[in-house]
Amino acid sequence: MPHLSVIVYGPNTQGHLAELLGSLESRPLADAEVIVAAVGDWARETAEAYAPETVVVPLPDGTGDPAARAAGAARASGRWLHFVHAKDGLPAGAPRLIAERTAELGDTADVLLLDHVTSTWQTAARPSRDGRVLAAAGRAPLRLDDAADLLRLTPLLGTRAVRAAFWRAHEERLDKDDEAYAAHAALLHADRVACLNQVAYDDRALRPESMPPLTPEDRYALVDRYESLLPLAKERRAARAVLYDLMVRDLVRTFAGENLPDPVAREFFRRASLAAARWRPEGHQRPAGLEGVRHALLEEGAYTKYRAFQAANRTRRAARKTVRTRKRQVGAKLREQQYHRALSRPVDPNLAVFSAYWDRGVSCNPAAIAAKLAELAPHIRRVWVVSKENEALLPPGTDHVIPGTRRYWETLATAKYLTNNVNFPNAVVKRPDAIHLQTHHGTPLKRMGLDQMDHPAAAKGLDFTALLARIDKWDYSVSANSHSTRMWERAYPARYTSLDHGYPRNDVFYTATADDVRAARHRLGIAPGRKAVLYAPTHRDYEAGFTPRLDLAALADRLGDDTVLLVRAHYFYGGSASPLTGLRRTGRIIDVSAYDPVEELCLAADALVTDYSSIMFDYANLDRPIVIHADDWETYRTTRGVYFDLMAEAPGRVARTQEELAEILTSGAWRDEAAGKARAAFRRRFCEYDDGRAAERVVRRVFLGEPEEALPPVLPLEERTPAPTPEEATA
Repeated sequence: MPHLSVIVYGPNTQGHLAELLGSLESRPLADAEVIVAAVGDWARETAEAYAPETVVVPLPDGTGDPAARAAGAARASGRWLHFVHAKDGLPAGAPRLIAERTAELGDTADVLLLDHVTSTWQTAARPSRDGRVLAAAGRAPLRLDDAADLLRLTPLLGTRAVRAAFWRAHEERLDKDDEAYAAHAALLHADRVACLNQVAYDDRALRPESMPPLTPEDRYALVDRYESLLPLAKERRAARAVLYDLMVRDLVRTFAGENLPDPVAREFFRRASLAAARWRPEGHQRPAGLEGVRHALLEEGAYTKYRAFQAANRTRRAARKTVRTRKRQVGAKLREQQYHRALSRPVDPNLAVFSAYWDRGVSCNPAAIAAKLAELAPHIRRVWVVSKENEALLPPGTDHVIPGTRRYWETLATAKYLTNNVNFPNAVVKRPDAIHLQTHHGTPLKRMGLDQMDHPAAAKGLDFTALLARIDKWDYSVSANSHSTRMWERAYPARYTSLDHGYPRNDVFYTATADDVRAARHRLGIAPGRKAVLYAPTHRDYEAGFTPRLDLAALADRLGDDTVLLVRAHYFYGGSASPLTGLRRTGRIIDVSAYDPVEELCLAADALVTDYSSIMFDYANLDRPIVIHADDWETYRTTRGVYFDLMAEAPGRVARTQEELAEILTSGAWRDEAAGKARAAFRRRFCEYDDGRAAERVVRRVFLGEPEEALPPVLPLEERTPAPTPEEATA
């Protein structure tokens, strides 16, 4: 008996079924079956092309979605069911993720909630906002009474895997024509629900102009949906309150956002008003501000007042927009004039501007270069670009400018040297006698630059023409290895000179002493004799926010009291990783998401656990164990795109599940001979130019103008001595 039945149902709308079945066929799963409830001849013929692996249930044209789902479920033999509409898609690896999670759950939950992306006729794989809600719920099965906010998740049936016995027991009450009703009702009938904060569904939104026009009854169906759902939550106070808020929000948005003919608008408002008054929970508080006014007018049935309120609000918004636009135009014109006046001044040969990570502060390669510049060329003044919110975090005495200020534009206009690990704004002019130094901030595993054109979910609307204009300003591009050099030339094609000198930020991995290692561990509160494992996952373009992909409390329990987990969220998610707040009180988990510099964390750690983060390339310089946790490699590789197969060239052991990771870390496999051989091969390829003198080479070449042949040569790998390990430092 298979564990999971993937039930594809519906007609072959706009020919998308072949793509869906092709993705399932290319990655067969031993513990899953695929059943296609094919509506119409085109769907049947398409599905039969994938036989015998696919079970085809032919259905006549015009069969509705509920009947198609029922026909597919009747043929299913899996313990869990996942309904996938024929128009939608499944990201790579999704069935495996669902099968593994449901196998773990067994009968402890009735519904498994999944994250998703949305694709349209214009865009692909746009992340949802559901990730934060799923993350907050955690992994343990929950009663809806304790997690009513799960009702706020996008109501898609495809983002709910359901236990087969539960579905069959409630099928008549769940399987309606309204998919959103079925999605909500599944939660309201479930005894317990569980969450998987990983993308396992692709909702394809068809172009509205390609679909039949909505009728008045289609509009009124929204009211009917909530009128049917709210009785299911009659005895659930928290769920009823959330459903009521969702109902009023959806009714108000539909009424305000669509240009309905007046008779239809009046009838919709009448029905919506009756439902809002009928189902309003006792003691319910309306939201504050204009939204509260809208709710009140709806509940009162005040159609004429609501229309007048809308008209007044539109007038008010238009006036405010005009004022704001005028202010922006005046401000932009003034800044442009100031900047262009500054551009007429001579370039200051002793002025260098530095910025890192979109003006976050003094860090990364620019920081290491600036420090070495102060040592080798103290006559060159160093000015940092730092955002207003990060100004207070600067080291005391740091000369800096705030973006957008007059001094900011004057400094950028007259500086001889401009160094950044990302890019300066488009408006920055490249003066002929100025030098732009691009340091980058990692070795590329994921696709970058122009290579993102084939991965729109990762590019997220990136203006590639503007990108090319920015890279054309580069004079130099710093590289840590020949792999990076080749990939930068491919992703960022321009006339810059590649500096194959190593990453300056990695110098510390060869210059740090035993005292430095001990001091780093002391600052982090790592007691002598304890092992520190740094867990540093990367950003997912298809997820809304940071969520540890591991049950950190359970992992800490497996590792024992002599191990501390240093957990660092990606900088895209800000300085603090909220899901870690409750865990760090245990003392075995330390949230280091806001800790800088990250190089100090690496020095303090006995081992690194990461997924696809570029920190692995830097940490490899220390020649310490690295473990890759690759639970969603197929999804990441497909969505983001990669330059090489990390599973074949990993820097150490690879775990695909938390159980495998725990076994690697507790059995000693993390630092056995096989792990050492993999790390050695990885270091040979990706630590090619790092030897502790990268910053010196960059400063001498770029700022002092020395020829390349006069620079310190890169030491062979076997002649380099990494910083002492924590064990060596405390011996």
